[in-house]
Amino acid sequence: MEKIKNVREFVEKLDAAKKVNPKDLSSDQDLTIGIMNLISIEEHLMFSGAKTGKHEFYDLIDDVREQRKQMMQKIIPSYEGEVWCISKHLLAASMRLFEVGTKALAAGDKDGAYDLFDRSYGLYCIFWGLNMGMLNGGTDVKWVKTKSKTKTVALSASHPVQTDSAVPNASTGRMSKLKNWVKNAVNCCIE
Repeated sequence: MEKIKNVREFVEKLDAAKKVNPKDLSSDQDLTIGIMNLISIEEHLMFSGAKTGKHEFYDLIDDVREQRKQMMQKIIPSYEGEVWCISKHLLAASMRLFEVGTKALAAGDKDGAYDLFDRSYGLYCIFWGLNMGMLNGGTDVKWVKTKSKTKTVALSASHPVQTDSAVPNASTGRMSKLKNWVKNAVNCCIE
């Protein structure tokens, strides 16, 4: 994925995607949830094979893995380094923390569940930050105002930064900024 050079280019690319199909980002979000489940199916097939001794479970792993790879290529068509593997593990860890959180919630441990849900969402946001080219090595993700509205856009630290009053009480941490970006840009409710 090529790096976005400035705020204008980022906004233009986001607007172009919305003009072609307003469901693009939400479809990608739905696809990531599907990918999470495919990863979980791979894991369950391995454990089922081990627990039952039936190799038929193991034999299905390759088919599910191939489907997962094809779906991931729709979101991550090109990458550098180990972004592919990192992305897969971010989605897998996000899904697993979510599942542990739902068990904690069912057991009455609301605080523990809320913490796990927050951590799950944080990993999910890192996935998007990584695959949208918003993470630039060890530098921080910054918020800048667009000229058209008070809506905020997250970019890497190499871009000009302005204080953004449009995000009330926003924490200055990288994770908080990624979460706010995903909340505003990757909206699953756009019809």
